[in-house]
Amino acid sequence: MKSPSRTPATAPEASVDLDAPAARSAAAPGRVPKPRADAVRNRERILAAAREMLVETGAEAPLDEIARRAGVGNATLYRHFPDRAALVHHVVLYVMDRVTAQAEDSLAEEPDAFAALCRFTHAAADERIGALCPMLSADFDHEHPELLAARDALGVAVESLVAAGRREGLLRTDIGVGDLMVALSQLSRPLPGTDCMGADRFAHRHLQLFLDGLRAPARSQLPGAATTLQDLRRKTM
Repeated sequence: MKSPSRTPATAPEASVDLDAPAARSAAAPGRVPKPRADAVRNRERILAAAREMLVETGAEAPLDEIARRAGVGNATLYRHFPDRAALVHHVVLYVMDRVTAQAEDSLAEEPDAFAALCRFTHAAADERIGALCPMLSADFDHEHPELLAARDALGVAVESLVAAGRREGLLRTDIGVGDLMVALSQLSRPLPGTDCMGADRFAHRHLQLFLDGLRAPARSQLPGAATTLQDLRRKTM
């Protein structure tokens, strides 16, 4: 691990608030200011609140209500996310990054690959990954480099989970990562016009029924062929 660079005693490091753009521009050339802890917390709270509001009310959720739920002022929200498109973009990245971490942690910490797959699937549902699809409207930039990188990282993490299940003989061999992600999205997405918060209790029951159907040995023959992530992207992107 590299040692942190030290500032000469004659020039002590100043605290930089990322909520203040002027402070960023005044930072010494060539240096990347470290975000203040309260600015990081505010950003996380806004993203978490926005995720819940977007699930509940859709992509047109009132920004002032998101700020209120996050416990911050409107000005703080706009300093982090200048408009609705930027906020939705970062909510999608926030969910994808968290789901990727869930896949990696599950595989590293669970006693077997099938237990890891179950933990990941339920955790991804709790992250509202199934509600992302309605957010990806026609004007959403599907080809943004950040989105592509996050999508690829998620794909690698979930493919590792599925591959581990196959190696250990715990996962049926006639399913692909695309099958898992489609089922996860469909089973965890609230139905239009329903109480989406009340649907959570059903989502986890139905996800567990689906997961039980993935166990090896297979108890039935599936129609069609296994769906890969590449198949899924060709059909949806």
